[in-house]
Parts: sequence; structure tokens; C-alpha cells
Amino acid sequence: MFGPHLTLDLYGCDKEKINDYDFVHNLLSEMPEMLGMHKFSAPQLTKIPEMPNSFDKGGLTGFVILVESHLAIHTFPADSFVSFDIFSCKYFSEDSATKYLMEKFGAERVELNRLERGRDFVKHYPRNVQKAAIIAKKERVLAR
Repeated sequence: MFGPHLTLDLYGCDKEKINDYDFVHNLLSEMPEMLGMHKFSAPQLTKIPEMPNSFDKGGLTGFVILVESHLAIHTFPADSFVSFDIFSCKYFSEDSATKYLMEKFGAERVELNRLERGRDFVKHYPRNVQKAAIIAKKERVLAR
């Protein structure tokens, strides 16, 4: 498998925290290290205004690109709801990530979904270091 894609739907969150730009930005900045991952870029976060005559009640949406893939967030303060994605080519503690987000946002409950991405892709990026080295050496010879 290429890697896990964890989606967390957090219900009953603290409305002030999930609408606080600095709080959410800091979370996106700190969470990669907590997961044992590395930021490739600074977090990008946008405040979405409430749209009159629309279902959109405002919130925050953002992401941080990781060396290992990405984190993404969408907050819905009016509904006390957060949607959070973690996709990584590196395995991580899903329990720690879930607990961290629930505590940070004061969530009452979570709906968790997990996918294994790229089942066939692993042929190109094997997890076994020795197999990866053999493939890399072959590719270097062919590139000459």
C-alpha cells in the first residue's frame, strides 16, 4: 500500500476555536511534527465569509503540504463541525491524531474513515528498503 488516508469528521466542536484563524493556523503548523512528519510549505488558510442567501455560513479552509503528503481542514463554526484529512505515504498513529484533534477542538464525537491509497502503486515505491535500492540502481543504469 502507498499509504493511509484518514478522514475525521468532528462534531460538537468549540465554535470559537474552529473559527479562530490563528488557532487553526497554529494547529496546522504544529501537527506535522506531532505526527512525525515534515512540512514542505507553510500552512495555507483562508477565512470563508458567510454568504447571504446561501447555505455557506462561513468558516476556515486550509491545508499544509507535507514531504509525506498533506493535511487539510474545513471548519463550519455555525454547525460546530470540522472536517479534517490526513494523507501520508508514512504510517502514523491514527489514535494519537484523533485524540489530538478532538482535544484541540473540544469535539464531542468523531466519525473516522480510513482508506489505504495506491495499492498497485507500491510496485514503484516499495516499503522494503532493500527492494527500493535495487529498483533505484536499475533505473540509474537505464538512465545512462
